[in-house]
Parts: sequence; C-alpha cells; structure tokens
Amino acid sequence: MSRAPQRIVPQHVAIIMDGNGRWANARGLPRTFGHRKGVETVRDTVKAAREAGVAFLTLFAFSSENWRRPEAEVNELFGLLKAFIRRDLADLHKAAVRIRIIGDRVNLREDIRALLLEAEERTADNTGMTLVIAFNYGARDEIARAAARLAREVQAGRLDPCQIDAQKINDSLDTAGIPDPDLVIRTSGEERLSNFLLWQSAYAELMFVPDFWPDFTPAVFDAVLERFAARDRRFGGLSSKVVAVGS
Repeated sequence: MSRAPQRIVPQHVAIIMDGNGRWANARGLPRTFGHRKGVETVRDTVKAAREAGVAFLTLFAFSSENWRRPEAEVNELFGLLKAFIRRDLADLHKAAVRIRIIGDRVNLREDIRALLLEAEERTADNTGMTLVIAFNYGARDEIARAAARLAREVQAGRLDPCQIDAQKINDSLDTAGIPDPDLVIRTSGEERLSNFLLWQSAYAELMFVPDFWPDFTPAVFDAVLERFAARDRRFGGLSSKVVAVGS
C-alpha cells in the first residue's frame, strides 16, 4: 500500500495575534481577560507548531504603536510577558526551544530588558524550534535602525555604499540569521500587516482567519497549515504545476 504524500510544512510561520480585547468585549469582560486568555493560546500554538514541524514561529506580542493604549493595559501586557517567561521558560528550555527577541529595547524598563535577555541567553544553545517574540517591534522602525547601522559603517569607512544590497540590509535587521516567513497569519478577520515584518514578508503567503486570537485553537492552526500546503509558491517563476509543452 502506497503512503500518502507528506504535507508541506512552512519552515517559518509568523502570527499577528489580534482580537484579545474584542474577544473579551463580546463576553462582557474587561480587555485584560482577553489578554490572559491569549497567553493560553500562545502556549497551545507553540506546542502545535513544534508538533507540526515548524522550525521558526514568530509572534507579534507588542508593537511599537501599542504604547498609545491606556497605561493600565500596557502594564497588563508587560506583566503577562513577565509571567509567561517566568512560568514557561523552563518548559520551553526543556523542549529545546530557542528564544529570540526582536524589537527596540532601548526604552524598555530595565526589568523587562533583563528578562528578555535571560530568556535568550538561557536557550541560546537549544537546537529545536526557534520562538521569535516581536516585542516593542515595528517594521518601519526596524528598517530605519538597520539603515542607521549601515550609515554608521559607511561613515566609519568600513563599508562602501556600493556594497549595500538586499543581503546587507537583511543582515542588519533584527531578524538577521532567521529565514523569511513562509506564512503570515492574522487573526480576528482584519486583513493588513500593521507594520509587521514588512521587509521579510515579501514572498510570504498571507492568511487571514476570522477567529479572535483566544479562539485560535490547534485545530484552526492545522487548517491554516493545510491551506498553506495547497498553495503554489512561485517566487516570480512559473507554476510548479505547469506541464511543459510536448512532455
């Protein structure tokens, strides 16, 4: 009996976790309840991604625009991040998950910076799935900081402007060493990238699901991966499904 063909799994999945507040509002609950429920979904999704064979999972945890939210909600998000790392870091480390943080850390509180650094350093040698947490992250800010790094290299005489190409920019981004996402998912029904991995998502498959993030179950994730496997990814070339004339 012939075996069914193995499903194509994206190497790198990136997720915009949207809809915590609306999930809570729909149930007559404070927005904070939605964020807490969303942390449970993070745990389930990390596990589901590992079991599916995803090598890199990037989660948009806190954007550089989220500072516009009420101070109490921002503090709640910071507290949930701290609680997640303190509670889950040991289990992630045991599962050989490596943690990478992307985003601007300059203006973060010292306790948050120390916690992020601890998570990275403790898991640095792990060889399982890489969990990338985008925290205080904005793609335009990331690209601007990369341009500033390259400009300083030129100013110091270590780099000729003619040497600046796509790879040099890649190597100057927060995601240096991380492959571009194959699949970007956004929950809650919104259909935009919202300043998330703009450079890196040039050839990513984009999928928008109606479920709010707290309702993004492993079954929903698996259904999205199934849709991805059916996509014909051409990268500007011809379809892999095209049959040559005369063959």
